[in-house]
Amino acid sequence: MTPTVIHNARWAGASPRLSVLTPFKGDDPAPLLAALAREVGASAELVLLDDGAGDAGLAARVEAAVRASPLPAAFIRLEQNEGRSKGRNRLAATARGRHLLFLDSDMLPDSHRFLGRYAELIDREDPAVVFGGFSLHQAPERPDHALHRAMALRSDCRPASERSLDPGKHVFTSNLLVRRDVFEAEAFDEGFSGWGWEDVEWGVRVARRWPVLHIDNTATHLGLDTARTIASKYEQSARNFARSLAAHPEAVTRYPTYRAARMLKRAPLRGVWRPMLKAVATADLGPVAPRAFAMRLYRAALYADAV
Repeated sequence: MTPTVIHNARWAGASPRLSVLTPFKGDDPAPLLAALAREVGASAELVLLDDGAGDAGLAARVEAAVRASPLPAAFIRLEQNEGRSKGRNRLAATARGRHLLFLDSDMLPDSHRFLGRYAELIDREDPAVVFGGFSLHQAPERPDHALHRAMALRSDCRPASERSLDPGKHVFTSNLLVRRDVFEAEAFDEGFSGWGWEDVEWGVRVARRWPVLHIDNTATHLGLDTARTIASKYEQSARNFARSLAAHPEAVTRYPTYRAARMLKRAPLRGVWRPMLKAVATADLGPVAPRAFAMRLYRAALYADAV
């Protein structure tokens, strides 16, 4: 697979300290690019990857935005999807900064000094791994996203003080800073496919060798999903959960999802009641709290096959 690569006029000769790495497959990264463009003093470069989206119009708009960016920027376009882990490894190989900031295309910084805060931290501490956290502060409230919003607020949008209690677990590629030597020693496992767990597995693996720092430098997750999309992603993730469990049983067996999966594995007729859980979770007109509970049980029931 030979990618198409373009660089803007500011790329040549730049010596960035920080490389912002953003893959996308369908999501439009234009709002993110516009937000980052405000921080021209942060000594940062942008590297974007179209991971086989197959949308010529979107690719053309991203290319135009990259060429117009006031920051040094590169755009890699793939004709075929190569997956979340391999795509991010490709981005890291293209980047030139000492620190790599993995920032998803559906994120939007919550501060006008988002990159500046990372730059100051790099100057002050040269950290190995930092997760800045994410929020829903700027995400519009939509009825079809109510379930995802409720679940994210409960489990994902946590302050640094809480994430720091289990640093390796609360690591997501949505807003993740990694020093280059750390990433060169521990890249993402390209054996993962589909959605889920590749970042959690990486966090567990890296936390054994380097400190994982959690700070409050959040970005909003704009890409909330419908209930049916969440269920589909959980279905994709079952194999990745099994891979993570096999690689790190001492860590994964401590997670509530694992314990719920073990409990549900003992329940008879799983093939009968598991679809019922999905039906409750994806019933858009139902109350959100029981739907969220049903969705978490549905995920555990899917993972029960692996425990």
